[in-house]
Amino acid sequence: MSQDSSAAATLTIDRDALRANWRLLAERCAPAECAGVVKADGYGIGATLAGKALAAEGCRTFFVARLSEGEALRAALPEATIYVLDGLLPGSAPALRAAGLRPALGSFEEIAEWRSAGGGPAALHVDTGMNRLGMTPADAAAGLKALGAGCTLLMSHFASSENTASPDNEIQIQAFNAIAALNPNIPASLCNSSGIFLPQRPLHALARPGYALYGGNPTPGAPNPMRAVIALEAPIAQVRRVPAGARVGYNGQWTARRPTTLAIIPVGYADGIPRGAMGAHEKAGAPVAIAGARCAIAGRVSMDLIAIDATDAPPAAVRRGAPVELIGPHVTLDAFAEGAGTIGYEILTNLGRRYRRRVAG
Repeated sequence: MSQDSSAAATLTIDRDALRANWRLLAERCAPAECAGVVKADGYGIGATLAGKALAAEGCRTFFVARLSEGEALRAALPEATIYVLDGLLPGSAPALRAAGLRPALGSFEEIAEWRSAGGGPAALHVDTGMNRLGMTPADAAAGLKALGAGCTLLMSHFASSENTASPDNEIQIQAFNAIAALNPNIPASLCNSSGIFLPQRPLHALARPGYALYGGNPTPGAPNPMRAVIALEAPIAQVRRVPAGARVGYNGQWTARRPTTLAIIPVGYADGIPRGAMGAHEKAGAPVAIAGARCAIAGRVSMDLIAIDATDAPPAAVRRGAPVELIGPHVTLDAFAEGAGTIGYEILTNLGRRYRRRVAG
């Protein structure tokens, strides 16, 4: 892959993999509808790109987090059904209605404001265990009555669905089933990506996958059923050879235990690489790969630069301009995130604006 001289690193987005992931999830959800969550700029790959690709595959319902995200997606998908998960912020009802967006209403105050602005289709969000947004289960019946015919979706959100052994899942499933039974004519939605793979299959009428669409593993601890959607690589800017005992990076947090070859790559925390990916005396750095050989970050992640311990990589592959794989076939999104002490969601949604973006498929 040739490098654009105006960009230090290349982010490759596989549109075919995204579409294949939606098809797999849609088949698993059937006969329930499979929506697409494209909040946070399509989990970092671009909401318009993701939305158009999913719509071309047959996705008709989308979820965003903010009004501005919904407005941008509406411009790209004029016929789509678009829900705004963060609900109705004060004063936002006119703009939501003008864009034909459907807020996920989670309080009597929101319902009242929505109706006073003219109302229209909306979701009722009931909290069954997150203690975040949403009405309490005790208020659900009154919320349904207050929203009336405008309620086009009843929804809740799992807190622990990635952990199939968590008792929280069954508690939430039972609580949501009881609420959904209050009005079985209203479509219901509980499942996120991991929820789709729960053995109870609490699919209801609509599932809302996000992370899995973009290649993240919805079944931690088990093989990932999804195809990788992103790959990230950066060229080596400089090669350094340092003796055993040399300290690397700010504050000398990593010390070479042998004569070491360092590959310096021009990406850093300004490009969305977490500082937690650092390598230190007592902690291995996040994994990367050079010519298929696993290597690790050495020392602190700087704003614009990272040092890689490339000693075990093929010597011919450690040269100025040669690529370093941060995420790809040898280092998965989830593996890099784990090595950085975070989750793949954070890696995806912080994908840097300074990357050259290449769309495949």
